[in-house]
Amino acid sequence: MDIENTVLDILTDLTGNDDLKDTMDLDLFETGILDSMATVQMLLELQGQLDIEVPVSEFERTEWATPNKIIAKVKELQ
Repeated sequence: MDIENTVLDILTDLTGNDDLKDTMDLDLFETGILDSMATVQMLLELQGQLDIEVPVSEFERTEWATPNKIIAKVKELQ
């Protein structure tokens, strides 16, 4: 399974932003693209589609702030 495309598809579905592939280091929280509710949805989708566990107690926003960081964290958790 292609982790990068799966993550980008999930983010695109959640945010409606089709340009994320061009802005892989954009801070999704600072720009308001991701809020707390969308973050929870993202984590649930990642868990469902990629079969990873992301304990909320271990969620550090700065480690999940950009598409590149999200992809790196998912790869780390697999």
